Amino acid sequence: MHAILHPRYGSPDVLIYQEVARPVPKENEVLIRVHAATVNRTDCGILRAEPFVLRLITGLSRPKLLATGTDFAGEIEAVGAGVKDFAVGDRVFGFDDSGLNSHAEYLTFPADKGIGLMPENTSYEDAVACLEGAHYARNFINKIDLRPENKVLVNGASGAIGSAALQMVKSRGAYATAVCNTKNVELMRSLGADRVIDYEQEDFTRDPEQYHFVFDAVGKSSFNRCKPVLLPGGTYISSELGWMAQNIFYALSTPVLGGKKVIFPVPSDIQATIREVRSLTEAGKFKPVIDRTYPLEATAEAFRYVESGQKTGNVVLRI
Repeated sequence: MHAILHPRYGSPDVLIYQEVARPVPKENEVLIRVHAATVNRTDCGILRAEPFVLRLITGLSRPKLLATGTDFAGEIEAVGAGVKDFAVGDRVFGFDDSGLNSHAEYLTFPADKGIGLMPENTSYEDAVACLEGAHYARNFINKIDLRPENKVLVNGASGAIGSAALQMVKSRGAYATAVCNTKNVELMRSLGADRVIDYEQEDFTRDPEQYHFVFDAVGKSSFNRCKPVLLPGGTYISSELGWMAQNIFYALSTPVLGGKKVIFPVPSDIQATIREVRSLTEAGKFKPVIDRTYPLEATAEAFRYVESGQKTGNVVLRI
């Protein structure tokens, strides 16, 4: 089979398109013919080992895993002797933010980890675009008590995390303001935003409206900048550590001090994300956003585009 290898940490220039041996599933694993994967911010972080603490998971001096990739959508071609919940021919999708060799034509995956049946009547490309961003978005929401009467501002609403967060907020009946660039204003409205702020035209931190929650899905703002748009007792949640890892410090200190606070959303329970995404997609309440699609051999180009910061939603590999 062919796979995208990264023999060392670095820029997309270190990636190699190469033929390697097809994996064989162990007793509790399934063999998946991968039809689609994404290139996402998690992949970029693993490729460069940034932040450095990632090396505790991915390997200190060099990558532990042969190929890049953290998500997949595909068809099961073989199952291990101990697998009971899946069968050959099942269309499945899955995610592992520590890396799982999915930028390849085949992969093996534990049947009891982050894998599930794809939503009905969904393409492989759409299915895989439902995962990485949605997982982090769901973990924003799971850290708070979101109610229909709440108002949420989503900064970076046109990205994979932001577009998923916007739709999940609306699926719970809350009011949502989306912050995006000019070209994506109509997209945000089509995804259900009650209001859209074009950051190329105005500074959302000067918005006279105030919110119970601010989701910084792109990690380019800060708690201090967003305080003016938070209601008393409001909460700021970011997808990034922030300058000098300030969001971890604030997450520990602000709840004790009272008033406006920070929550740092450590992601967990991928299987619960898969169940929710499948349910919302089949109910017509979740639509993945895909910017560009690349063939496997152009994976390095896909990484460069993601790292440029210009993408809308997801960048998909069609394998």
